[in-house]
Amino acid sequence: MPKPTHTVLAFDFGLSQIGVAVGNSLLQTTEPLPVLRANNGKPDWAALETLINEWCPDLLVVGDPINMDDSVGELAIRSRKFARRLEGRFGKPIAMTDERLTSFEAKLSQRERGHKGNYKKNPVDSIAAELILQTWIRQQS
Repeated sequence: MPKPTHTVLAFDFGLSQIGVAVGNSLLQTTEPLPVLRANNGKPDWAALETLINEWCPDLLVVGDPINMDDSVGELAIRSRKFARRLEGRFGKPIAMTDERLTSFEAKLSQRERGHKGNYKKNPVDSIAAELILQTWIRQQS
């Protein structure tokens, strides 16, 4: 019998930074974690390994940035490649989740909290990762 999924790490893949969130599917809780830096989509694999060792997730969820017309663009291709590399490097199961509008929703949430749109100072990537994770958790229930 497969082990139930409880601890989940979610990623909002980006070319210069990758948002990260952690959650518990049983308790249906989520929280954003610090953003990971990336260089043209190449993550800091050592930082990712540290994160995975710290949280010991049962599953990794990666946002799939499908276009609004359901087409697959360059970022979706790169995000899927990132997911395959995560699976290959860490041997953890992967789930892709539609992430349309999560960055928009994360920016809206930041504005509602009084942040003035300085996303370099207050990055929304991990908030977007948390929204991706919340979407995945809702889809499981």
